[in-house]
Amino acid sequence: MPKADAEPFWQAKRLDQMTEAEWESLCDGCGRCCLHKLRDEDNGALSYTNVACRLLDTTSCQCSNYANRRDFVPDCISLTAQMVTELDWLPPSCAYRRLADGRGLAPWHPLISGDKMSPHAAGVSVAGRVISEDHAGDLEYHLVDWPQRDVPLRRNRR
Repeated sequence: MPKADAEPFWQAKRLDQMTEAEWESLCDGCGRCCLHKLRDEDNGALSYTNVACRLLDTTSCQCSNYANRRDFVPDCISLTAQMVTELDWLPPSCAYRRLADGRGLAPWHPLISGDKMSPHAAGVSVAGRVISEDHAGDLEYHLVDWPQRDVPLRRNRR
């Protein structure tokens, strides 16, 4: 049994030292990484959309088929510790990015708050802000900047 005063694993370990269960528990369930992004071919600029992967439940922000997602979405990323520092599209609120940057977990993170709904309550998740790719059409008509922010947002804004 761990000591009560022991450091939490996310403070005691590097990302590449975590068990699979620890790694998975870092995901706060915000759904921002499941948004479609566009990259300008000329200058490489990244733009986010309010269009989510068709497997994302836009209310709960959970993947509807996480275990088999790559069978349905072949370009879905299986995030690794090395990728966290290489991918420029991970939102600044992402726990993996925050830890890699040495910022620690946000106060609304479920591992801190003890409540898996806290990202939604804090206004950090995509719930109420996105549509499924099945209903979107041209992504260029769905550009938004809020996924690039590291602060909670007002709810139900697109």
